[in-house]
Amino acid sequence: MYTSTIRACYLGNLVGALVTNLSPLLFVTLMQGFGLSFEQVGRLTLINFFTQIVADLAFSKPVDRYGVRPFITFGHLMVFLGFVMFAFAPRLFPTNPYLGIMLATVVFSCGGGLLELLLSAIVQAIPSEAKAAAMSLLHAFYAWGFIGVVVLTSVMIALFGSVNWPIIVLIWSIIPLLNFFNFLRVPLAPQVPDEHRTSTRTLLASPFFMLVVTGIALGGAAEVSMSQWTSAYAETTLGLSKTTGDLLGLCLFAALLGTGRMLYGKYGKNIDVWHVMFWGSFFAAGCYLVAALSPIPWISLVACAGCGLGVALLWPGSVVNAAHRFPLAGASMFAILAAGGDTGAAVGPWLLGLIADFVPASATLSPLRVGMLAGTAYPLAMLVCLAAIRILGKRNHEAKGVGVGTKGSEPPLSSS
Repeated sequence: MYTSTIRACYLGNLVGALVTNLSPLLFVTLMQGFGLSFEQVGRLTLINFFTQIVADLAFSKPVDRYGVRPFITFGHLMVFLGFVMFAFAPRLFPTNPYLGIMLATVVFSCGGGLLELLLSAIVQAIPSEAKAAAMSLLHAFYAWGFIGVVVLTSVMIALFGSVNWPIIVLIWSIIPLLNFFNFLRVPLAPQVPDEHRTSTRTLLASPFFMLVVTGIALGGAAEVSMSQWTSAYAETTLGLSKTTGDLLGLCLFAALLGTGRMLYGKYGKNIDVWHVMFWGSFFAAGCYLVAALSPIPWISLVACAGCGLGVALLWPGSVVNAAHRFPLAGASMFAILAAGGDTGAAVGPWLLGLIADFVPASATLSPLRVGMLAGTAYPLAMLVCLAAIRILGKRNHEAKGVGVGTKGSEPPLSSS
């Protein structure tokens, strides 16, 4: 019954991959074309994710009140309009194209925030005994969408030339427009009724939930910092071509990101997601260090790509943890989680760009190498957060007399 709905959600996550990753693929082109600094292009990421945060929080209550369909369709329409504005920014704002690019980023990011809020909620509402697997697969399609965005954008740049980047953005705008029409007709499962819904106050009063929100923020920072800066890092610091950096760096990163999520979705039935997240964070920290410090460009690029496997479960695993602990939460829970993840995804890459801008030219390490080294703090902090989640989870479970762990097939836990 809901097959078409799930497919539309998968395509929606491809749109989400466009919202997050299309402009970073054009960072170097924008820097060269409009004389932008590392901080200015990094600011686009900051604007992107903070706009998504505002959308997540602003629309959560209206979604619970009026239903999902009006807002999931509106989100796709906003992405379409934002991409059109982005493409025409140099003509609409000839004296200050960067202003136009920032305004367009606000528009398509607002739509992206709605998609992020609603896609997980739609999948969570569909009757299924394997919600963790379904959630992991949903996020895996973000990674496959990421690969498609990188590969096809690289091909289009080779065909049309980087100077014609507006044409590329307009071509990509077709996807959200198509999915807008999909969500006008697909069936949507009923959401949790008001009288049974876990309140936002209950969520915010739970130390466990707040640790999960902190964790998803750190996971977002670790994942998006690497995905946003790999292309520019390979081209400006490692001395590799843009095509090499995008196809072998970003695509391999996304492939490993998607593979990790897909494998957990298929085989994670009896695997505690905490262990996957913990060792993934440890591996990601090592990848950041190697990427920053290796004198061999190819090894650094492989480390950038390998980080995708390490961070694969940090974001969706946090959603799974929260959904298991609070099975009756409504859109507000997904809004808070999305806002937490987007905060990390916004601040993380921006801080790396800011740090790179402050590195003097005489420094031993190049600016982006220092920024990449600073990025190691994100997965390391995630390790600390996961340890705190484990300790608190054990205390709560022992107090209730139940076992510890969040596995793919485990029934939802009661609220704490």
